[in-house]
Amino acid sequence: ACFIAPQLLGDSLSGISGTMDCVSYREPLGVCAGICPFNFPAMIPLWMFPLAIAAGNTFVLKPSEKTPGVSLLLAQMLYEDCGLPENVLQVVHGGKPMVDQICTHPAVRAVSFVGSSRVGRYIHQLSSKHGKRVQANLGAKNHAVILLDEISDELLEKAVPAIVGAAFGAAGQRCMALSTLVFVVAAGDLALQEKKDWMISEICNQASALTVGNGMDPTSDIGPLITSESKQRVMNIIDQALDGNDDDAVQLNLDGRRRDGMDGTNFIGPTVLSNVTTDNRAYTEEIFGPVLTCLQPVDTLEDAIRLINRNPYGNGCALFTSNGSAARTFTSKVHVGQVGINVPIPVPLPMFSFTGSRGSLLGDLNFYGKSGVQFYTQLKTVSTNWPIYNDNAASSSSSLGGVTMPTMGGK
Repeated sequence: ACFIAPQLLGDSLSGISGTMDCVSYREPLGVCAGICPFNFPAMIPLWMFPLAIAAGNTFVLKPSEKTPGVSLLLAQMLYEDCGLPENVLQVVHGGKPMVDQICTHPAVRAVSFVGSSRVGRYIHQLSSKHGKRVQANLGAKNHAVILLDEISDELLEKAVPAIVGAAFGAAGQRCMALSTLVFVVAAGDLALQEKKDWMISEICNQASALTVGNGMDPTSDIGPLITSESKQRVMNIIDQALDGNDDDAVQLNLDGRRRDGMDGTNFIGPTVLSNVTTDNRAYTEEIFGPVLTCLQPVDTLEDAIRLINRNPYGNGCALFTSNGSAARTFTSKVHVGQVGINVPIPVPLPMFSFTGSRGSLLGDLNFYGKSGVQFYTQLKTVSTNWPIYNDNAASSSSSLGGVTMPTMGGK
């Protein structure tokens, strides 16, 4: 937002036809709105209203009813510390009735949403029906591929804490959480099988050492889930993933469901499942909790890419490898909007855009960056014809047009 001016620049060309000039520029839409989730109550609003306001719009912000206070603090800072003009940013509260008002109000020109797929589809449909521009970031299932035959021991060791942090940070309650591991292990390769088993074991060792506790305590690594209902849903998914378990089915490598002192709370510890099939609920649904799902290994990198591309979501994915050629193959063939090479959570900085795709996005313009500026503005083109008058003549040297179509360079 502080560097928005270059993104608002238009184009111009003089003399496109005789004395005709053409100029295009971006102008604000008017009133824009944002509907935000609970999990990042400061960051997500900051994806929205700074760009919208800097582009010349006013903004209506509706935070999650579960975390309403941060948006009020942001608004207070803008008005009291930054001198924002009155009513440029308004914060409203409520549940579905307020969402419906935002999506249907005739003054609102554009709606930004981040949250669950179910709610996002509803907001996209209702807002579009009422003629509004919509961008909606939805659910995700983010994969990390471990190319075991093309990764150095040093990089493999560094990948473990990176994966632990990406999987269990924020208690897994983020759309870019690394929730799924895909190991590339050629059939019958016992050495790579041992490498895989070592990595899963080491992930469990480091995850079990994380401190689960009050998020306000600086010694805590993992805070609680947002509600008791959210915890129960995560517990149910883990339970169902293990139903009917046998020797060839899902393995529970680390169980965070029942730690000492967690009964009656919203806390759940890191959990690791392995040997998971792609039809298991632990894979088919976004868990939104501290659960890492390790799928049954695949034989080749191409198999891993096909597996990811079959998943309906397209928010983010990662590849851990020491092979540059494999990295190039992965980035060019995987159908996911944000790709990390040895980067577990490839969220771009604000000068780029958050480019989730496929089932993780509804709308054709992404959040922040250039796409964000385009979303909160509209392009206007102005064509002008200022005839050139001779010093001693009252008539123009060029025509303002006639019944025929204009041609380039016509007089």
